[in-house]
Amino acid sequence: METSVQVTKTGPGYKEFIALMAVMISITALSIDMMLPALPQMGRDLHVARPNDVQLVVSLLIFGMGLGQIFFGPLSDSFGRKPVIFTGFVIFALGCLLSIFSSRFEIMLAGRLIQGLGAAGPRTAIIALIRDQYHGRAMARIMSAVMAVFIFIPAMAPSLGQAILLRGNWRAIFGVLMIQGIVALTWFTIRQPETLPRQHRIPFSAVRILKGLKEVCSNRLSLGYTLASAFMLGVLLTYLNCAQQIYQEVFGLGREFPLYMAFLALCIGGASLVNSRIVMKFGMRALSYRAVLVFILLMIFYLAAVLKMGEPSSPWLFMVCFSLSFFCLGILFGNQNSIAMEPLGHIAGIGAAVIGSLTSLISSPLSMIIGRAYNGSTLPLAWGFVILGLLTAAAMAWADHSRVKTGPSN
Repeated sequence: METSVQVTKTGPGYKEFIALMAVMISITALSIDMMLPALPQMGRDLHVARPNDVQLVVSLLIFGMGLGQIFFGPLSDSFGRKPVIFTGFVIFALGCLLSIFSSRFEIMLAGRLIQGLGAAGPRTAIIALIRDQYHGRAMARIMSAVMAVFIFIPAMAPSLGQAILLRGNWRAIFGVLMIQGIVALTWFTIRQPETLPRQHRIPFSAVRILKGLKEVCSNRLSLGYTLASAFMLGVLLTYLNCAQQIYQEVFGLGREFPLYMAFLALCIGGASLVNSRIVMKFGMRALSYRAVLVFILLMIFYLAAVLKMGEPSSPWLFMVCFSLSFFCLGILFGNQNSIAMEPLGHIAGIGAAVIGSLTSLISSPLSMIIGRAYNGSTLPLAWGFVILGLLTAAAMAWADHSRVKTGPSN
């Protein structure tokens, strides 16, 4: 069901709306994926002593985004969605500039943290913007379609990063990110109207942030699916932290590894597109439970196979198991976030902020722990994914336990 949809009158149509939202959100994924081929070069240029420390280039951006979301959400409820998105992009650009001119690894990490803080603006305000116009299964359909385009855009990002490295260095990648942000912001400014009328805006206050946090944490459904989203995002972030090392060190794929990464990204995007077409028929929960079950079974199978055969395992075994597992991730992402947001329509901005912040702040440390356990094999990754899958299933079951008597589920 749709509420009053302003976008169809003066703004983009359905397809353009999805494409625009995806491009705006994709700035985060591009900021991660384009960097992956450059991590070894960054480590050498900035004199990083321990190879696993370079993973912080990915983790700190996500951590910064988690910190920023808790503030940008309430700000979007106070000043509107568009000013917050514009401010976020400006902060992101400043972080890019700091990274471009960094001479030490610590300065690079500070730039990445600032980029994450800035990226939190578009990430939070866009989810609230979508929630302003859709809810329930209709929101899940929109979010899944956005996620599908969102994944297809950065799927080629590692290859683009690799191409930039062939003609320049890692600093040029940040310049490309700034250009992408300017283009996306210009498109958004021209085509997308504000979705939060002035009469519905709420004054900014720290007390309201605490109340929003309390409401999310006291709502079993929202909290449970927020935790489930965090565990699944932890899976993706762990993979991104370790991807360059796994493909190049374990499997010896050299410069070919962006192609393998693109394939797995397309699996997530394809699943999100499929979910957008079937969620109205089968429901968010039914699809989510089946997806997490298949994910757990696939990871247990892969773990058992590697323990039996030893490392290095076949890259084809890795790709088959992980492509199917990542298809499950694509089913889960849009549904879990939509279920968590469902009780929070009256506080869409702060609700999106708290959920996004908690998801990032929980998943980022988890991915750091598992990623830094990398030891030249995929075993730490496999063990971590099995554990995170089980935690996801447990969080979903706990969240839905109180709904047994409420009738049909979405």
